[in-house]
Amino acid sequence: MSSVSAAATSSVARQLRDDWDNREYIEVVAENIKKISDFLCSFDLSCRTKLATLNEKLNLLERKIEFLEARVTKGETLN
Repeated sequence: MSSVSAAATSSVARQLRDDWDNREYIEVVAENIKKISDFLCSFDLSCRTKLATLNEKLNLLERKIEFLEARVTKGETLN
């Protein structure tokens, strides 16, 4: 085999190796992006659930305060 042919074969082999390395890197990056996306979706759902629960509690407290304010305005005692 001539030195030109051996160099070309070596170059092609290096390019193939580099291509596979790049593909593996891209696959790892894509998988990590998917994991981050899954985490963010889960976090979003968790936050929305907790905020909805907190909102319900705040609404209940607001109604109780309005009720107590109405009683105080009418001059009623709490007992």
